[in-house]
Parts: sequence; C-alpha cells; structure tokens
Amino acid sequence: MEELLADPGRTIETTQSPARALALARDGAFDVVVSDINLGGELSGLDVLRAYKRANPSIEVILVSGFGTLDTAIQAVRAGAFDYVSKPFDIAQVKQIVDRALRRRAGTGAAPEPEVEPETAPDELIGRSGAMLALYKQIAQATHDDAPVLVTGETGTGKELVARAIHRHGRRSARPFVPLNCGALPETLLESELFGHARGAFTGAVSDQKGLFEQAHLGTIFLDEIGETSPAVQVRLLRALELGEVRPVGASGVRTVDVRVIAATHRDLERAVSEGALRQDLFYRLNVLHVRVPALRERREDIPLLARHFLRVAGERRGLTASFTPAALAALAAYPWPGNVRQLENTVERLSLGSQGGTIDVEDLPEALRGAEAGLESTLFTGLPSLDEIEKRYLRHVLTTVKGNRRRAADVLGIDRRTLYRMAERFGLDLDAESDG
Repeated sequence: MEELLADPGRTIETTQSPARALALARDGAFDVVVSDINLGGELSGLDVLRAYKRANPSIEVILVSGFGTLDTAIQAVRAGAFDYVSKPFDIAQVKQIVDRALRRRAGTGAAPEPEVEPETAPDELIGRSGAMLALYKQIAQATHDDAPVLVTGETGTGKELVARAIHRHGRRSARPFVPLNCGALPETLLESELFGHARGAFTGAVSDQKGLFEQAHLGTIFLDEIGETSPAVQVRLLRALELGEVRPVGASGVRTVDVRVIAATHRDLERAVSEGALRQDLFYRLNVLHVRVPALRERREDIPLLARHFLRVAGERRGLTASFTPAALAALAAYPWPGNVRQLENTVERLSLGSQGGTIDVEDLPEALRGAEAGLESTLFTGLPSLDEIEKRYLRHVLTTVKGNRRRAADVLGIDRRTLYRMAERFGLDLDAESDG
C-alpha cells in the first residue's frame, strides 16, 4: 500500500501493529488513514476508525475488508468512514478513493460552490429559470379567482405543490385544503371518499360519513390524476362543479357545498376526451384556468438550486452539512431526469446518506449520472452555426425586412451607415444591388 500511494508530496507512515496505529492516532496529525478491518487480534479497523475520529473528526478513514458484512458496513458508515473497500480491490480504484479523501481533507481541487439560498416563490416551488417564472405568473393569476384550475405536467414535477400554492395565496387560504389521488382508489371507494355515504349504504357503513367535498366546504379540493376517474364518477363531479351539489352514496337528498376545485393530471386530457375516456363537458369545466408545470429537463438551470436545497434539508434531518462540487452539480444538471423533481430529491437523499457531511463529487454520483455532462455537451455543440454566421443571417434578415433601406437598416441594428457597409463587405453582401429607398 505504501508503494501504491507513494507521491513526492506525501509523507506516508505504515504499521502492522493495531496498538501502534492507535498510539499514532493521539497526535491527530494524519490527513488520511487506510486500514484493514481484520487486524488479526482483539482490535479491528473499526477501533482504528473510532480512535482517529475521536482525535480529529476531519481525518478521513478508508476501511478495507476481505469478508465484509452488512453489520460492519453499517458500523463503518455510522462511525464516519470515508469509504469502505472490499477485497480484492482495484489498485486504480484505491488510488482514486485516497485522492478524493485528500481533496476533501485539504479542501482543494474539489471545492464546493458557494451556497446560494434558493428562491422559493411561492411556497416550496424552487427555481428562477424562465420556465419557473412563467409558472409563478400562472399561479399568481389563478389566486385572484375561484374558478376551477387544471394543473398539467409530467409525474414528479410538483403539481400538488402548485395546487397548494394557489390555495395558500388565494381567497380561501384560511379554509381547508383537501387532497385526493383519484387514481389510488377503486370506483366504489372513490365515490364514497368524494361524496360521503349514508348509514347502511354498504357493508361496513355503520354511520353517516361526510365526503371530501363537504370536508373542503369553503376551501379547496385537489383532485390529482383526474383522468383516472370512471364515467360514473365524472358525472357526479360535473354536478358538483356546476351546481355545487353532492349526493352521499345511499342518501336520498343532496347537500350544498362551496368548494374550489383544482384538478391535476399527467395525461393528455384532450386525447382522453377524443377517445371517450373523459367527458368533454367535464374537461371544459375543469379547464377554466390552465397551469402547466415544466419538466425538470426544461429548466436545467434550476437543478443546482434544487439539489443544494434537498441536500441541506436531508442534512438538517441528520445533523450533517454536506456540499456538492461544481463538477457534481454540472453532472446533475446535464442528466435528463425522467422522474423529474421527485427523482432528483430521492437521488440527493441517497447521496446525503453516503456523504457523511462531506463533499459530494462526480465519483459519488450514480453511474448513470456520471457521463451525462459530456453527453449533453456533445449534443449542445454539434451542428450549431458560428457567431459570424448568425450575425450574417441577422443582417440579411434586417435588410430584407426594410427592403434594402440602408438608413433604416442601420437604425434597426443600432450602428452608423459606415459600420453597416463594413459589415456587408465582411459578409460578402452586395448593398448596391438593393434599393436605398
């Protein structure tokens, strides 16, 4: 190991004695410690790990084992091990792990980006991209009215957060917000949940039960996955929307409710209407105000903000403070995230568990994310025109628009006519062939 890790800038000390290793720990002078777990005696590598962490919590300890178990791995992680390597190990892998540990210890070569407080507007919707600003405007518009709202977007984009934001900033904010996933319940149970039931309406109905519409009276009901409802439920929803009336299952009379309805779906409802899966009149009644939530790949510039936010939240739960390197954030931003914000949050949660409060670099990311940055770069910069070509096209477009009038062309471009002539000459455009107007 000493030969493998030798470097002109390093001082390496080795010992085969656990007692000697523990004695050296008292000085706390090392940056990185590499130890086998099985030391052939009463003491183990876990004892070495704990001793060095007690002496100096910032020392990074890497444990190696030829017969690792789940229990020892859990103990190593809980005690603060930087990494846990199983035998037989790859020499390059160990070198890379030691290099990463040294970078974290020294705080060089992989410094995290400065923490930036995410813009949270409104509620927990994080982002400052153009797509998110457009979303905020739609939400603001929806808060000024009590009309039904249809929120569309892919799974995991945060449609319920949007609905909660509309409610919280609207006129009904002091009243209940009642959410329901329509796709999670069978038809008979969904009817009972939405509209309530009378005593004896079915087996187990031992008393009258208010439905969610009544529970949301004067407030907001959020119907997620509205496209999954049956035709029978759709008829009753339409009546509740148009007349403000609900009839509990098994009841003879109707009850009046005043509820704002916000519905959400990841499906194409217009297609569902054309296929007969959704009533056209219900679609039009729900789609008075439409809010579209962008997919995460449409607002990549928000990914670092979201990732740092989720990492901070996860760290607060465990009393840890971790951070991403710029390279790691770039890789996260380059990945397409088919599961959207929910997938990103879950990924960061896992990364937080493995970080032990340190710096998360590209090597720490799941394998699928490590090559994303290079893939995106090759996509972005393939077949694009040069800056000169864009400028030439724009000049030609302006000249065509002003019908060759040089004075007007110069005014539009914000330059004088002499500069216009030089541009035309540089790009090989014949101004003399055009009318001067």
